[in-house]
Amino acid sequence: MAALPLVAAALAVPAAPAAAVAAIPDISLANVKAHLQQFQSIATANGGNRRSTTAGYTASVNYVANRLTAAGFTVVRQTCTSGCTAGAGPNVIADWPGGDPNSVYMFGAHLDGVTAGPGINDNASGSSMLLELALTLAATNPGLTSHLRFGFWTDEEQGLNGSEFYANTLPAAERARIRGYFNFDMVASTNGGYFINRITSGVGQVLKAYYDSIGVPTEENTEGAGRSDDASFNAIGVQTSGVAAGASRVKTAAQVTKWGGTQSAFDPCYHRACDTYPSNISDTVLDRAGDAAAYALWTLATGSPPATVWSDTFETATGWTTNASGTDTATAGMWERADPAATTSNGAKQLGTTVSGVYDLVTGPLAGTDAGTYDVDGGTTSARSPAITLPSGTLTLSLSWYLAHGSNSSSADFFRVSIVHSGGTTALFTQTGAATNRNGAWTTGSWNISAYAGQQVRVLVEAADASSASLVEAAVDDVRITSS
Repeated sequence: MAALPLVAAALAVPAAPAAAVAAIPDISLANVKAHLQQFQSIATANGGNRRSTTAGYTASVNYVANRLTAAGFTVVRQTCTSGCTAGAGPNVIADWPGGDPNSVYMFGAHLDGVTAGPGINDNASGSSMLLELALTLAATNPGLTSHLRFGFWTDEEQGLNGSEFYANTLPAAERARIRGYFNFDMVASTNGGYFINRITSGVGQVLKAYYDSIGVPTEENTEGAGRSDDASFNAIGVQTSGVAAGASRVKTAAQVTKWGGTQSAFDPCYHRACDTYPSNISDTVLDRAGDAAAYALWTLATGSPPATVWSDTFETATGWTTNASGTDTATAGMWERADPAATTSNGAKQLGTTVSGVYDLVTGPLAGTDAGTYDVDGGTTSARSPAITLPSGTLTLSLSWYLAHGSNSSSADFFRVSIVHSGGTTALFTQTGAATNRNGAWTTGSWNISAYAGQQVRVLVEAADASSASLVEAAVDDVRITSS
């Protein structure tokens, strides 16, 4: 974990339920420890450390990349061409074949260490656990509902540079496909606690569910906030979480009561020469971290793909009805980008007046998407889908969408997605202006609507602006209802 904090934030969206989840395997502690021994041996043979600019880091990259390639992953050694320390080695990016390419979950850990020592807890522990998680995926080869990608980051200790380079160079369309990123940094501290990054996020709640299932209480990772590679993904609007066991902060008396240990640093060898294997590793904390990661991966990304009941990609957006007020409703029609890969408004075309008085191609971060885009000035706007008949029976029905929301106004502004059913209208997601994703980055959400099986429903999207002096921009795309 990097020593200095960085400020980052992202929109939290509940995670999608998995369909027909495959049996969750145990992540072998013995195998993880064998990887740790390899990293210790690499450091010992290369000047005692694995700093990103050294032969020790190069050997670490080779070890990870070769194991993943042999297991069947597509592996890229990504050179960091800007923002990294001069001479820093590459990121290692590994994709497992299969799964929906438009729904990607990423699992990451930084592979480099500090100059002072071999960096075993920080962060060979996270890298070793992540490597074994990937190898277990390859060995079991479950059916996938989402695509899986693993990142081993360079130059984290110098300022999160490797992951920041990766995240910032992702095209906008690729960012939108990442449904969640999980980070593992220092997961075996000898006086450890059980911390979850952004524990209230959708993906954070999945990790918490695992620890709840084994009776281990968890806390928000405040010590590590903004200090590891999840911050690079938060900054581009990707939902993140992860596991940590604590660094130099002193364990409180209440935490000793909760988890055991002593009122001393979670890791007494943080960024020191004594961060070695096996003396600076807690088997119990490490084992639980690996199983939590497996729980998240198998829960979110494995199983039989759900069947599509209804969807609208907003290529034509037929059958929607609208209601609008305010000063910005003169521009009518739905817009889509001419090139599905376009990220600007160049060449965008109006689809006609099937949906009128609401959709307005705005400039700025939301421009050029093939989405229903709202620019409301001092008013409200809504769009209601055509009637959708949901199948009946014992089913898991999920409503999902991609959304972006920008506001420069107050908490009175809102963006809301609801389900209209026989009993009325139920809001599934509401975001106010005070808590908006102000950079307009695309994110995704999914909600269980099984309670409405057998009914005729509609999807309702609303946006409101409190003042004509301010601006609300909101966009929704790829609305989908699935059954499993």
